[in-house]
Amino acid sequence: MSGLPVADRWFVRQNMGAGVTLLSEPHVHPLIRCNIFHVRGRDSDLIVDTGVGVASVRQELAELLDRPVIAVATHIHYDHVGGLHEFRTRVMHRLEAPRMESYAELAAIRRSDFTADDLNFLASIGYPISAELLIDAVPHEGYEPEDYGIVSTSITRTVDEGDRIDLGDRTFEVLHLPGHSPGNIGLWEERTGVLFTGDAVYDGPLIDALPDSDVAQYLQTMKRLRKMPARIVHGGHDSSFGRDRLIELVDGYIASRS
Repeated sequence: MSGLPVADRWFVRQNMGAGVTLLSEPHVHPLIRCNIFHVRGRDSDLIVDTGVGVASVRQELAELLDRPVIAVATHIHYDHVGGLHEFRTRVMHRLEAPRMESYAELAAIRRSDFTADDLNFLASIGYPISAELLIDAVPHEGYEPEDYGIVSTSITRTVDEGDRIDLGDRTFEVLHLPGHSPGNIGLWEERTGVLFTGDAVYDGPLIDALPDSDVAQYLQTMKRLRKMPARIVHGGHDSSFGRDRLIELVDGYIASRS
């Protein structure tokens, strides 16, 4: 038994405007507290990332999902694909899609699953982990953290640079934004200036030292993002922000790696 309390509510929702709703998981450690976005469309809805998978995203959104749903994973990391298997249409960049079929990536909600070097690195960039569990509550009675894992699933559509996600009255262009991971993607809606970036950029400590990270690619991604005329940026973690903050974050990263 974990000894953790049962959360009154696992997910918290926030209306972000332009038909976008943010779901967050406040009982999850900030390191793996992924932003989950629901975008309303005429013919289909869009889910951008599906969280850590401790609780069901589809169940949380059940009353909203009255039309087909396209679930997009911005990249392979476990805090972004936990609920991906719950949706019929599952989208990921072609470079990372095969890795979902037999998921073997790190998927840890225990401190002891990280090495000492991992913990030191995470603390140094602003993500200290002190408690043994990376959750401070459970979603329901009987939930056992030791049973946690990512459900492997097949990707029903692979995408690459320039592909489009069509919701009927809204269309998002796929941007390949590697660096944090090889297949990280963004989604860009030119008409509204809405940009989803996954973990390419967000308003928090950016991570480029993972086994499949690539700093040179990350720098190119940042230079590209600096030119984007985004009105609002919805990153994979932390708060959304406007173009002025995007430029600050990009310039800060470039300076740190120059």
